[in-house]
Amino acid sequence: MAEAADFQGTAPSPARRWLRRTGALLTGVPLLAGVLQLPAAVPAQAASSVGTVSVAVDSLTPSAPAEGDTLTVSGTVTNQGKQAVTDAHVGLRVGPSLTTRSAIDSVAERSADPQGIYGSEVGDKYIENFAKLTPGVAEPFTLSVPVDQLDLGQDGVYEFDVSLSGQTSAQPWEQVLGIRRTFLPWQPAEAGTRTKTTFLWPLISTVHMTAKTGPGEHQTPVFLNDDLAQEISPGGRLNQLVALGKGLDVTWVIDPDLLASVDAMTRNYQIQGDGGTTTAGTHQAVAKQFLSDLQKAVADKQVVALPFGDPDLASLAHNGTSVTGSLSHLKDATDVAATTVQTVLHVTPSTDFAWPVDGAVDPSIIKVATSAGADKVIARSDSLQETGGLPYTPSAARPIGGGTTAVVADARLSTAFKGDLTKAGPATLAVQKFLAQSLALNTQTTKQRSIVVAPQRMPTASQAQAMAQAVIALEGSNWSQSQELTAAAKAKPDPGATTKIPSTSAYPSSLRKKELPRTAFEQIARTQDKLDNFQVILTDRSRVVTPFGRAINREMSTSWRGKIRAADSFRQGVEAWLDELIDQVKLIDKSETKLSGRSATIPVTVQNNLVQGVDRLVLRLTSTMPTRLSVGGKAYTEQPVDVSGGHSQSVKFTTSANANGRVTVIAQLYTEDGQEYGAPVSFDVKVTEVTPTVMLVIGGGVLLLVLAGFRMYTQRKRKAARQAEESGSDTPGENPKGPENPEGPGDRLQEKSDAGSGAGDPEQPSDPTPDTASESVDPSAAGERVDR
Repeated sequence: MAEAADFQGTAPSPARRWLRRTGALLTGVPLLAGVLQLPAAVPAQAASSVGTVSVAVDSLTPSAPAEGDTLTVSGTVTNQGKQAVTDAHVGLRVGPSLTTRSAIDSVAERSADPQGIYGSEVGDKYIENFAKLTPGVAEPFTLSVPVDQLDLGQDGVYEFDVSLSGQTSAQPWEQVLGIRRTFLPWQPAEAGTRTKTTFLWPLISTVHMTAKTGPGEHQTPVFLNDDLAQEISPGGRLNQLVALGKGLDVTWVIDPDLLASVDAMTRNYQIQGDGGTTTAGTHQAVAKQFLSDLQKAVADKQVVALPFGDPDLASLAHNGTSVTGSLSHLKDATDVAATTVQTVLHVTPSTDFAWPVDGAVDPSIIKVATSAGADKVIARSDSLQETGGLPYTPSAARPIGGGTTAVVADARLSTAFKGDLTKAGPATLAVQKFLAQSLALNTQTTKQRSIVVAPQRMPTASQAQAMAQAVIALEGSNWSQSQELTAAAKAKPDPGATTKIPSTSAYPSSLRKKELPRTAFEQIARTQDKLDNFQVILTDRSRVVTPFGRAINREMSTSWRGKIRAADSFRQGVEAWLDELIDQVKLIDKSETKLSGRSATIPVTVQNNLVQGVDRLVLRLTSTMPTRLSVGGKAYTEQPVDVSGGHSQSVKFTTSANANGRVTVIAQLYTEDGQEYGAPVSFDVKVTEVTPTVMLVIGGGVLLLVLAGFRMYTQRKRKAARQAEESGSDTPGENPKGPENPEGPGDRLQEKSDAGSGAGDPEQPSDPTPDTASESVDPSAAGERVDR
C-alpha cells in the first residue's frame, strides 16, 4: 500500500520508508526460521564459504548525491575460493543511518565483513548477474540506481553496501559470499549551519641539494640525485599536487627549500655521482614549467611558508635544545622563508605557523615552535584530546597561553587519506569515509564551527588524487564551506574546548623513535663553528655562508625521520666539504732553514686556492727557544695576511740569533678574533753563531781593500801633478827636440827611470791589475749562505 502511494519522481515519506523496511524484515523471518531449522553441520559449512568473494568498489558517483541524482557504482568481484561460484549477482543495500562519528569508524573497520548485513537489496532491477565466477578471475560490474529508489530517510550518513550473492557446489543455496561496506552522505538541501572547513595542501619534498657549489660566478649547485626531476615532471608526485590543487579552495603549505631547489634547476646544475664525480643536469625546461604552473596555482590563494627545510620541531625540542646554537638555526630558517617564497612565487606568505610532525605537541615542542616567531601551532586532535566531555567537535582555534594559538586539526579527517591508495577501491572508500565524517561532524550541533584538515606532509600521487576528489565533493556539498587557515586561526574559540597541552611523557613513542638524535645536533653545532671561523677571512662571504647555511637547515629536516643513516651521511658530507674548502687556505710546509749570522729573514708562504680572496688573517711565527733565536726580538711576532684568490704570498719575519744550535719554529694562522685557523707548520732553524777568529779575518780583508784603494788614489794624484809640471815648461823655443824630433820609446823609458831614482820617497809604478776582482754574476759557490 505504501509502495502504491509513491508517485514516480516523488521521494517517499519517512513513514513509508519505515513501512517498507519493516516489511522487508518481516518477509525475511520465514527464511531466517528455515535457516535455523537446518542441521548443525550446514551452518558450519556455510560459514566456510562466507567471504570467499572479494568485492571492490572502484567508483561511486556522485559521492554526495542530491535529489533526482542517479547513483552509479562500479567495481570488480573476484572469487578467492577454490570452487566456482554459480548463480551469482551483485546487489546494493542501504544500511542504517550512522548518527555518530565513532559509528562510521566501526563500519569502516569491518568494511569487508559479511557478518551483520542490514536490510535487503534495493531490488531485482538494480543487480548484475554472473552465471559463474571462476576462482582467481576478477569480473567487473556497474550498477546505476536512482537515488529516489534508495529509501533514504532524514539527512545524515548511511551505510551503503555492495554485496555478492551466489552459491557453490558445497553450499548449493543462495548466500552472501562477499561484501564491501562504504558510506553515502545524504544532505539534499542546504544545511541550516554549514561547517567552515580549511584544507591544507602540502607541497613538501625531501632534501635534494648538497652544500657543494661550482667555482664559477654563478656557483653551479650540486644535487644529491635527480629524484626531484622525477617528482616535478608530468605525472610525478609534486606535479600532480600542483595540477590537482590548482582551482581548489585550499591553503597551500610550502617548504621554501623545495622552491629554492626547483629554482636552482632552472639554470645549470650538477648531479652528484660516485667517487666525487658529477654529471650535468638536463631538466631545466621541466623546472621552469613546474614553477610557472605553481605560480598560477597559488595566485590569489593563501600560502603558508614553513621554515626553510621544514625543520623537525619535535627532534629539536627533545634532543637539540641542550646543544648550544641549535635554536638559532630555526630562527635563520624562518627568516629566509618569506624571502624565498616571494622571490620564486611572487606572493607574500604567512610565516607565523609552525607544524610539528603529525600535529603531536607537548610543552617543549610548543616552546621551540614559538621561539622563532611563530604564534600559531598546527596540532591535531589525537594529541590535544578533548577532556571536557563536549558532545560535538569544537572549532580548531585554542588559546594555549603566552599569546599562542593552537590550531587543532581534526584527526579523523586529517588521516583519511593515509595508506596505499594506488588502487581505485581503497581510494573510493577513503573519499566516502572523509565525506561521511565531515557530514556527521556538521550534524552534531547547530553551532557553526571552523574545522581544519591537515593531511600527511608528503602525500603520494594517488593520495593526492583522492584528496582532490574529496575536496571537490566537499566544495559542492550543502554542509560545508571553504575557509583559509588564517581565518580559522582567528575564529572565536569554543569556551568548552580543551586548551591543556599534553605532557612530554604523553608524546607518542612511535614518533619519538624516529627523531634525530642529540649527536646530530652536536655535529650541526660543530659544522656551524667551523663555518663561523671560516667566513671571517672571506672577502665574499655570501658564496660560502648562503649554501652552507641552507645545508645546515636541511640537516634538521623532518624528511630525515626514520632515515638515520641517510641523515648521518648528509651531515658528514656537509662537514667534509666545508673542511675541504677551509683547507684551501693554508701554510706551505717548510724544510730546515740555516742561519749563519746574528740576524736573518725567514719567509713563510700562505697559499689560497679559493676563487675569492682572503683577508683579516694573522700569521704568527713562534720560536720555541727565544733565548737562542728570537723573532722580532720576542718569542713570537704576528703579521696580517691578505691573499688574492688562486695565489700565494710569502710573509717575511726578521730573526735574531743569540747562540748556536737547532731551534724549532712554529707558524700558525689566526683569525682576527684570535681563533686558530688551519694546521700549524713546524720547521727547524739551524743557527751557526759567528766566532771572533772569523770576525778578525773578515776585518783584515776589509782593511786590505781600504789600503789598496788609498794607494791607487795617491798614485793617480802624483801622476796628474807631474803631467801638469811638464806641460808648464814646454814653451816655444825651449824644447831642443821640437816637434820635428819626437820623443822615442827609449827616451820615455829613460825618463821614467830617472824619475824613479830621484831623492825622496820612491814612487812605484801602478799595479797592472786591481786588488779586487770585478763583480761576478755566476751562481754562488758551494757552501755559501743565501738568505731565504
